[in-house]
Amino acid sequence: MSKMTVTADAKPMLNAYPDSVGGTLSDITGFLQKPELKDVFSSFYILPSVFNTDLDRGFSVIDYTLNEELADRKDLEALDKLGINLKLDFILNHASVLSSQFQDILKNGDDSKYRDFFIDWNKFWDGKGTMTEEGYIQPDQELIQHMFFRKPGLPILMVRFPDGKNVPYWNTFYQEIKYPVLDAQDIMQVANVQYYKADLIAKKVNEEIAAGKKPAELTIDDSCKDSVVELLESKRKYLGQMDLNIKSPLVWEFYENTLKTLAGYGAKIVRLDAFAYAPKEPGEKNFLNEPGTWELLEKVRKLADKYNLTLLPEIHASYGEKNYEQIAKQGYMTYDFFLPGMIIDALESGNGSTLEKWAKELMEKEIHVVNMLGCHDGIPLLDLKGLIPEERIQQIIDTVVARGGYVKDLHGQKNVYYQVNATYYSALGEDDKKMLMARALQMFMPGKPQVWYLDLFAGKNDHEAVKRAGAGGHKEINRTNLSAAQIEELMKTDIVKEQLKLLHFRNVSKAFGFEADLAVSTEGETITFTWTNQGESATLRANLKTFEYEITDSEGIYA
Repeated sequence: MSKMTVTADAKPMLNAYPDSVGGTLSDITGFLQKPELKDVFSSFYILPSVFNTDLDRGFSVIDYTLNEELADRKDLEALDKLGINLKLDFILNHASVLSSQFQDILKNGDDSKYRDFFIDWNKFWDGKGTMTEEGYIQPDQELIQHMFFRKPGLPILMVRFPDGKNVPYWNTFYQEIKYPVLDAQDIMQVANVQYYKADLIAKKVNEEIAAGKKPAELTIDDSCKDSVVELLESKRKYLGQMDLNIKSPLVWEFYENTLKTLAGYGAKIVRLDAFAYAPKEPGEKNFLNEPGTWELLEKVRKLADKYNLTLLPEIHASYGEKNYEQIAKQGYMTYDFFLPGMIIDALESGNGSTLEKWAKELMEKEIHVVNMLGCHDGIPLLDLKGLIPEERIQQIIDTVVARGGYVKDLHGQKNVYYQVNATYYSALGEDDKKMLMARALQMFMPGKPQVWYLDLFAGKNDHEAVKRAGAGGHKEINRTNLSAAQIEELMKTDIVKEQLKLLHFRNVSKAFGFEADLAVSTEGETITFTWTNQGESATLRANLKTFEYEITDSEGIYA
């Protein structure tokens, strides 16, 4: 397997939704045109609600056309004129049920061109399990014992074909079946009953469906139940994300067309979301199986090379599993999901030894990372296992929760932490000195720094947004959209001005880069980084107890 050529630079990258700053991508572009933002960012990671999407704030993609309410080609052209290239998402594992391919299946059933574009559960498990009364195969236990399902039960969505039969399709992530609200006329059309009775039946049906019953479970008059159940089932609608069948040639046509589209938008980095779930084989893991995962990535890499795209496979796993190192050895960029928690740990303990160890490992093993403080997701915890002791991970959890954050367990499994949800500023106790220290450390760590827009503006935990979002809405704590007026006021604050100064320095200094040299050492509470490249140097000397830092450079840029 050939190593991939990383074409991305190591300069700062903004990260936001298209509506995060001002309301549209045009507003963010206007923000980036401000004099204060000149030469601050070289890249912009626009989250996938910039596309035609439905659920999960963009991660359920209908298609990769631009969201007409939030962005257009002029915005992309304006970013290009600013010299800002893009990082964009490509979701390898799944597509929305509203995608044209899935909708074609609903319309044409077995005659659909896309019949096998998604994974037919029964075809996948044919001969490897027992058919159930519900119409899906229950796989033999020994064939699924190593599989990881993200929700209770089997990952199936029963899909009704035009001829009335139900076909199970593989559905790893979210699913919802919606039934129509009926009225008396609907009942009268399918059952021989008078209006008054039809009205009573309709009300009862609507109440029971709203309470969560399935049509077959309705407690209505048996004389019309079958016809009412058929009416409901024939008009059912779906929400969710369906797993793609990577053995289908049509899927690979879709993959190439998508990469071509993203490159046309100005992408240089393509983040591969949920890629590790895509390769599936009976009896094998359905998450990061081998060699299937690497074979998939190699095929995608060859497509990406046509369009000069750098791939960034996204995966969360504990440090001890060394998945980050395995991905890097295959020639790909990887995420530094360890840094956010490590910096909190360092600032709370006054100890930089873990940061030093990690920086040296990245340099010695030539691991090219995108690093960050905050992001659209949470602050990772699972990733830290094996890197710092369990009691210190628990201290991070306790500290962030005490400051208003939330703990998310791993896919609902109790006592297995996954992440904490909070703004990074609030996680640091809403302390300006700590926030600036964290940003300075990020700027001097190896990798391409990614900056969450809300961190730049020292955003605080948004508990009202969590309440509005309801169950499962904890991530909204760190996704507050900022108005143009708010941005104008925040731009006057020292915390924003100083971060912009650090980012500008990292962006224009020649001392940094993937090919530069780094020396890092700790002495007591002080950690020192020195970068050298092309005859230039830059040094950060930071006290992790007092949160004071000093930056010196040979070019005289940082003053």
